[in-house]
Parts: sequence; structure tokens; C-alpha cells
Amino acid sequence: MASYELNSFDRYFDISLVGAIEQVSPYTLNVGYWLRDPNQYLVYPEIVAGHPRRDFLWEETCFEIFIGVKDQDFYREVNLSPSQAWQAYQFEEYRYPEDMPPQAAYDIELNSLKKTHYGLNVSLDLTEFMLKHKLKWQDIFIGLSAVLNTPQAKHYYAMQHSSPEADFHNKRDWLHQF
Repeated sequence: MASYELNSFDRYFDISLVGAIEQVSPYTLNVGYWLRDPNQYLVYPEIVAGHPRRDFLWEETCFEIFIGVKDQDFYREVNLSPSQAWQAYQFEEYRYPEDMPPQAAYDIELNSLKKTHYGLNVSLDLTEFMLKHKLKWQDIFIGLSAVLNTPQAKHYYAMQHSSPEADFHNKRDWLHQF
């Protein structure tokens, strides 16, 4: 299991966030987010039942996984809410198509999603995505990020921030390789 400290775009914020990535089976990806919020600034969305797919989760507290493919432009974005709602999006290249909400991706499935006392755990089934594109784990790289909503503002966390604005779609910031 590889872990990464996610950095806040506005570097002087009290919440710390660590993400961990684990390949569990031929097509299962597990990700855990560990959050330390000593002042309890974070605002959580209301819990929903049944893990529905919902758009615009990034407007509230939301954890994100970007799945890129080496030497390819296409990628997937998975949004995970502490409410237990989720969504997966497909892009042909950097932020394209520009639809809002983005086009849903149905080649990634949710195995489990759970808000925990320390953060969030998710298990994703990448079977269809990997088989459709003839991918092995070595072909994939992962970016972890989060939008953390507080009463004062939204804070943007990622493995690194190499753009002048917070930009989770920047593949240079997706650091995990298998």
C-alpha cells in the first residue's frame, strides 16, 4: 500500500489529509483517505442511502480519484462524497468534452464506499475499464485529491499542485504508478 500526504493549495490550513492506494485483485482498487481536523472545521454533507450516482459532488466536501493511462489522453475521474453518493466521469483528453456535468463513465463500478471516523474508504471495480482498453496495472497512474468544505471557504488538496490555480485534472500531479 502506497500513501501520500495531500497538500492544500492554500498551504496554511489546519486540516491534514493522507491518501493510500492499494491494488487488491486483478481489477480492484482500494483507496483510503485519513483526515486530521483538530478544530472540526470540515462541513460534511448529509448521509444518503444506497450509494446513488450524483453529479456536482465537488460543490461540497468530496474526495476524488483520477485514473490516467500511460501514453494516452483519456482518463477517468471518480468523485466520492462522505454522504455515500458517488459518480465516475470520462474524459477523452484534458477536461474534454467540456460538458457540465461531465459525461458519466459506466466502466467503473463501486464495490464499497464508507465514511469512517478517520475519513473515507472506497473500493472500486475497474474490470470493464481495464478489459475494454486492454490495460495492466503498470499502464495506469493515479491522482488523489479532495475538496474540503469549511464555513470559511473550500480548500483544495492534491498530491501536488503544479498549476497556478488548483487543477485536479493536471496529469503532472497524478503521482502514483503501479
